[in-house]
Amino acid sequence: MKLKALTENLTLLKNTADPETEIEGIAYDSRSVRQGYVFVAIRGFQSDGHRFIPDAVKAGASVIICEEAPEDGVPFLQVENSRLALALISVAWYSAPACGMKLIGVTGTSGKTTTTHLIKHILEVVVGAKVGLVGTNGNRIGSELIHTEFTTPESLELQGLFRRMADEGCSYVVMEVSSHSLALERVSGNLFDVAAFTNLTQDHLDFHKTMEEYATAKRRLFSMCKAACINLDDAHASCMMEGMSCPCLTTSAFDRSADLFADQISLTADGVSFTAVYREERVPVTLAIPGLFSVHNALTALSVCMQAGIPLSEAAAALATAKGVKGRVETVPTGKDYTIIIDYSHKPDALENVLKTLRPVTRGRLITLFGCGGDRDRQKRPIMGRVAAKFSDFVIVTSDNPRTEDPDAIISEIVEGLRDTATPYHVLTDRIEAIHYAIDNAASGDVILLAGKGHEDYQIVGHEKHHMDEREIVADYLKEKSSL
Repeated sequence: MKLKALTENLTLLKNTADPETEIEGIAYDSRSVRQGYVFVAIRGFQSDGHRFIPDAVKAGASVIICEEAPEDGVPFLQVENSRLALALISVAWYSAPACGMKLIGVTGTSGKTTTTHLIKHILEVVVGAKVGLVGTNGNRIGSELIHTEFTTPESLELQGLFRRMADEGCSYVVMEVSSHSLALERVSGNLFDVAAFTNLTQDHLDFHKTMEEYATAKRRLFSMCKAACINLDDAHASCMMEGMSCPCLTTSAFDRSADLFADQISLTADGVSFTAVYREERVPVTLAIPGLFSVHNALTALSVCMQAGIPLSEAAAALATAKGVKGRVETVPTGKDYTIIIDYSHKPDALENVLKTLRPVTRGRLITLFGCGGDRDRQKRPIMGRVAAKFSDFVIVTSDNPRTEDPDAIISEIVEGLRDTATPYHVLTDRIEAIHYAIDNAASGDVILLAGKGHEDYQIVGHEKHHMDEREIVADYLKEKSSL
């Protein structure tokens, strides 16, 4: 592809490159550069790509895209925002693959993973479509699972994934759209057919600094979509709709002024049921995932599918056959008279929601085992402690993904939220030992919540990932105990 075709949508501050230059590839990591590549110098959080321009040139880069003009005379295109430039040239390089599919994006603090899976299920059942999925639990092309490191991949990888999905026959793509991906331009250059907002609660303040910045990042999605779905039950709903020019369908579990709302809600240990009301239409809905949050997720999934042209009655019928998502209120087989649940809840509201869901089905004690991730929002750590204490009978504080922080220092900040409560707690830094302790002390009727890891089968210590699957830990320890 010629440089002029690759960069036709960029706004350039300065250009010293020949537009007829033939481009052989794109890289934003100098170690990935090959002969004839464009190298995009991005300012990262740990290093600045501009420092590696000489390395990229040495590796064969023929053109540099940068925010600061290089000093060595290499042909370059100077732009105001290299991340945006990377997104736009990635779309061009892969021939705008999303344009041939219906693109659906879901943003919010909690509920994105389950909601996107529900939407995918409805589309497959009702439309018979092959659906691509981009999200926390991995990317999927139909039933094929593709491992991922981020909720939303970097723009170059994202467009490559879209191209693969399009080439393999996907007619829809449903994706979780994180606040990071919006702030860092990873999804720029795409027009979403439908975008949805689930909720906004405290998270990622290590990155966004304030809730206002966090909300502003989320709101960007609704400036790049054809139709929107907004959960009115969240306090930030009006912020998301501010300046919105596209058609919007609002949802609520409580507010009858919403376009689509739930009536006659029933919550059981096996799931939820309600009547979905849209204008004069009243449609029964059942979903085999317990908790009030499942009503919200179901409403969002239904509204998205309605905006995509699927009748409410058909979407609701498909929901009845949907299953839960790995690591979301997932029961671990034990063969014992107590229950172990794995859930990804690693934010205060998510932890509160799952504990409220488990309380009515707990005959004994509700025991919460959790930690907080290192190199992430420190403000939420004592809040998590308070939430665990408020809604649990016993709390075990342990590690999550400590990353480069001292696990004991993280735990001490969590414990600050537990000190002035009456809820008993125990600290065990090693998560495997903590799980063993929970099992050793379980009594009949207890429910043990292993919170924070969910679908993850690893723990990050320092910069390294170590295999750690809580399902395996439970199974192995129960087997060991039974052999004694």
